Amino acid sequence: MSTTPRIAIAGAGLGGLVCARVLQQHGVPVTVFERETDPDSRSQGGSLDIDEDTGQAALHAAGLFDRFLALSRPEDQEWHLYDRHASLIRHDQAGKGNLSRPEIDRGQLRALLLESLAPGTVRWGHPVEAVTPLPHGAARLHHHDGTTEEFDLVIGADGAWSRVRPALSDAQPSYAGVTMVEAHFDDIDHRHPGIAQLVGRGTMAAKAGGRSLMLQRNSNGHARAYITFRGPQDWHAGLDLADTEAVRARLLARYQGWHERLLDILRENEGGFINRPMFVLPVPHSWQRVPGITLLGDAAHLMPPVGVGANLALLDGAELAQAVIGHSTVDAALDAYESAMLPRATGHAKTAQHMLATLMPDTGSDDALFPDTLWPSDTLPDAHPAHTS
Repeated sequence: MSTTPRIAIAGAGLGGLVCARVLQQHGVPVTVFERETDPDSRSQGGSLDIDEDTGQAALHAAGLFDRFLALSRPEDQEWHLYDRHASLIRHDQAGKGNLSRPEIDRGQLRALLLESLAPGTVRWGHPVEAVTPLPHGAARLHHHDGTTEEFDLVIGADGAWSRVRPALSDAQPSYAGVTMVEAHFDDIDHRHPGIAQLVGRGTMAAKAGGRSLMLQRNSNGHARAYITFRGPQDWHAGLDLADTEAVRARLLARYQGWHERLLDILRENEGGFINRPMFVLPVPHSWQRVPGITLLGDAAHLMPPVGVGANLALLDGAELAQAVIGHSTVDAALDAYESAMLPRATGHAKTAQHMLATLMPDTGSDDALFPDTLWPSDTLPDAHPAHTS
């Protein structure tokens, strides 16, 4: 850049943070605006498998790969696949020394990225409410308190319900016809040995038609369950979602006839259930260039959570930062970034749609096949569906 641009990032998720890290490595100042009040204000979700071609490439660019590797769990690259009768269909396990998709808790990875930034980079409790383009190519960022600031580049890394996206696109997320209900288990090896046996070292999934049960081992003996099914978004009509026992009864009725070992996933969880309807953006999703504004991650290409979302957000963030560093103007950087990111996102989104239709068919069939062409290398859920608030 001939002059140092003023850069703002909306959202302190993985993509926004890795973008900020790469920019700062090259001496480019950046401010990240985040709605959350502090790094620990909410749970950051479950475990992620970080792919060597996308997420790991981004961490290499950020100079954080070795620190990531020290925290990751390569031994958790294991899958147990069952039918609804708890009969094991497949057991996939990575070979010794395989680092193609090591697991790490999302919260651990976010903390690693936050620690790598200069103090004060993230302004906590400062959500971006809107962004408007300015005639000279900059953008005006509107804060929640009514104040504004101008930047040469505003990056929308603020997820499914992005406040930056409307400056570029009229697209809104729509319900994908599938809901995930999340549940939690602590100290599973001692307190929930049946759950521990089902999940093994990594992840398990059992499915029949448009229903599945999934368990995912996280660090420190914690596990998360994802009860996933096709149905209307208001499947819980007439139900108080805060009434754990009532939700449990509704879910048990939905999975009637499944093996008792699997139904323990619905019976033994600690705490309540978290309703996570699945939302997606249209495919393809693109926009006409607006100088000084762009998107990355879910803000740009929200798709079903089938294992690529976090990885693409990381890659988007790193590549956008590298484009800014490597071009003489912000506009040239956005040309380079968007010309690569948008078609890549479209390809992944189409694949994700196909995976969702295959793994969650709109049928009551007892079919529990996990196609070799889809499972597990590119369809394993990153298990952090988009937040709906």
